Amino acid sequence: MAEPDTIRLLRECDAGVKMGTEAMNEVLEDIRNPRFRECLTECRDRHEELGKEIRELLSEYGDDGKDPNFIAQGMSWLKTNVMLAIKDSDQTIADLLTDGCGMGVKSLSRYLNQYGAAAMKARNIAGKLIRLEEKLAADIRPYL
Repeated sequence: MAEPDTIRLLRECDAGVKMGTEAMNEVLEDIRNPRFRECLTECRDRHEELGKEIRELLSEYGDDGKDPNFIAQGMSWLKTNVMLAIKDSDQTIADLLTDGCGMGVKSLSRYLNQYGAAAMKARNIAGKLIRLEEKLAADIRPYL
């Protein structure tokens, strides 16, 4: 069943992009290092572009997409704010973002396996998102 798997995979990508974009927006103003801020801004912009592409595809399938899990989103917000309250630094932000990237890559890889009948276009988008997360994690290592 290619179409249901395609829609499910695209929904998970949509939720992932939204969660990642929101997390980046949440910490962007707290970053002190201009290079780090620029790196994160560029990544956020790429996430937003990919999100538009995902939502356009979902619209072609007559689907509205998916918001991130409310509990996961709340826990992410709580962890971010507690960690920054304890130690507000670029290192803390890089650490939080690296953890988020790892969780995103893990989840998306699982969904790629789970929805194996998804159309190649959806699989390619999931791959782009995985690579984007992996690149961000690598790019921010100097700030850990």
